[in-house]
Amino acid sequence: MRIRKTQITDLEQVMHIYEHARTFMKEHGNPNQWGPTNWPPQYKIEEDIQNGNSYVCVDDADEVIGTFFFLYGKDIEPTYRDITEGHWIGDDTYGVVHRIASSGKEKGTGTFCINWAYEQCGHLRIDTHGDNVVMQNLLKKLGFTHCGTIYVEEDDYPRLAFEKQ
Repeated sequence: MRIRKTQITDLEQVMHIYEHARTFMKEHGNPNQWGPTNWPPQYKIEEDIQNGNSYVCVDDADEVIGTFFFLYGKDIEPTYRDITEGHWIGDDTYGVVHRIASSGKEKGTGTFCINWAYEQCGHLRIDTHGDNVVMQNLLKKLGFTHCGTIYVEEDDYPRLAFEKQ
């Protein structure tokens, strides 16, 4: 597997991956994170691609099998400014991963993507829905610490905030 920036020609495959992810989440007890709003919308992914923040994971046959948003900088995620029921570990420059999803065709895709993002910056923050036990377990397995709760604009569900430094 390898990571590369998403190209506009990948858009159809990326949207299929998100469709698969919504179904997977629903089947695994997490119907509310992306399902009701059909998140993420195509225009958001197009913006991510245009801004150079969308990445895909491709297999050895160069097929897109995963996708995610990655950005690195100082205070880059506005929703992370207000954290309740805890606090962030570090206050320096960090990377953030959002909208991570896998086609399900190859085991370990999520791990590969998150590890790649962490290797780019050495300080990573990520959040997930309280019902997304699959992602919570993955983050804990990868050495992330649960730091508190944040809220996003897309819906009223709190998100569990994780950090690794």
